[in-house]
Amino acid sequence: FNFVDLAGSERQKRTNAKGQRMKEGININKGLLVLGNVISALALGDKNKFVPFRDSKLTRILRGSLGGNHKTLMIACASPSHKNAEESLNCLRYANRAKNIQNKAVVNIDPHSKLVNALRGQVEALAGGILGP
Repeated sequence: FNFVDLAGSERQKRTNAKGQRMKEGININKGLLVLGNVISALALGDKNKFVPFRDSKLTRILRGSLGGNHKTLMIACASPSHKNAEESLNCLRYANRAKNIQNKAVVNIDPHSKLVNALRGQVEALAGGILGP
């Protein structure tokens, strides 16, 4: 189960960040850029296109959720304020690209466990047939 808060893009002019805060903002933007590139590559649906999962720790962690074997839910938060209109629109575009990714979630069953369960079912059926109801 992965729960990720993407925190939005950090605009240095708007936040007046300096020093360590500015470095954190730059790293957040790099991670979001790589995630956007992965989402764009997956949204196209071209199986032969390279998907840059290894370019960021975040995309490596979310690999299963992004076109893998996981069920995924994305919640996009938009601000009603006109000051945040551009960021809200970018967030909605981001979410629109993400919704085009198709995951095929299947239950992973160990082959040995599947065999053991099948044999148990046969034993129970045979025991029921011999002993009666």
